[in-house]
Amino acid sequence: MILREVESRDLDRVLELNEESVHFLSPLTMDKVKKLWGQSEMFNVVECDGTVEAFVLTIREGKDYDSLNYLWFLSNFKKFLYIDRVVVSGRMQGKGLGKMLYRSVFEHAREMGVPYVTAEIDINPPNPQSLKFHEGFGFKEVGRQAVANGKKLVSLQAVEI
Repeated sequence: MILREVESRDLDRVLELNEESVHFLSPLTMDKVKKLWGQSEMFNVVECDGTVEAFVLTIREGKDYDSLNYLWFLSNFKKFLYIDRVVVSGRMQGKGLGKMLYRSVFEHAREMGVPYVTAEIDINPPNPQSLKFHEGFGFKEVGRQAVANGKKLVSLQAVEI
């Protein structure tokens, strides 16, 4: 497994992975992923045997990003590293790729002197696997909000570094 920064050649695969988990994420287009890449603090992938099997995209405070969850953190935290999305391919789930990505996020936050790492987790419809994963890293709920025109309820979570 190789953890590295995303490259333009990876973007089609990033879109495929996002689509595979779109029921937990917002959809992406190529234009949107390129814009997010430009705004990202950290956009890493995990490559296994030449194929990108996972990615994480994070954004710092102060960016022009219209995500309702990001905007909530922007209005409630002075400095933070927001995990916009993390995706592991279905065939590679449970093999440590998510943990590898999150460790790299925490390490980067410490290096940058960012006091909080933030994320949201779907609670309606529920995503118990994600909730358990985040609890393992020390995330705690700091708020809740409805998104997707009221079709989803998310738990807004943070962990102090």
